[in-house]
Formats: sequence, C-alpha cells, structure tokens
Amino acid sequence: MAKTASLNIRIDPETKSTAEELFASFGITLTDAVNMFLRKSIMEGGLPFDLKQPRYNTATEDAMAEAREIMSGRLQAKAYPSARALFEELDKETGIC
Repeated sequence: MAKTASLNIRIDPETKSTAEELFASFGITLTDAVNMFLRKSIMEGGLPFDLKQPRYNTATEDAMAEAREIMSGRLQAKAYPSARALFEELDKETGIC
C-alpha cells in the first residue's frame, strides 16, 4: 500500500456536506476529489481554473444590492396580500398586460 500523508483543512460544515454529496454522485469521496485537485494543480503548474471576479449585468447587480439592503435591515422588503397581487405588479413593471 502506498504511503499517505495527512492534510487537515478547515471548512464550514455546509460546504463540506454539499461537496460530499456532489462527489458521491460521481462515485468519489471528498479525499479523492482533493487528491484530484492537487494532482491537476501540479500538472497545470497552478490552479486548474481561471480565478476571476464574477461579472453580472446591471440589473443583476442592482438586485443583489437590494437583497443585501433587505438582509441588513436597512430596506423593508415589499409584501403582497396574495400571489395574484405580486404577479399583477410584476406584469405592470414589465409591461405585460
């Protein structure tokens, strides 16, 4: 059997659980996935993917900013008495009648 070395990393539990489920769907363990990542990094001579900031269109950036304001409590989220009222307002905003 090949010798192995231990690698201890810290990661939030939700990320670990989600990653384990993802890799299990491929039939591999989290350890297998980390080994694959490290071997591919060595083969590439760096990270095996481009590291970039995500770019979103203006509408998406505005929506994300609004969501952050709502989550922080600085902005009150809109409320509707019914789904019909919500969809009627959306139709007005988009010009669909």
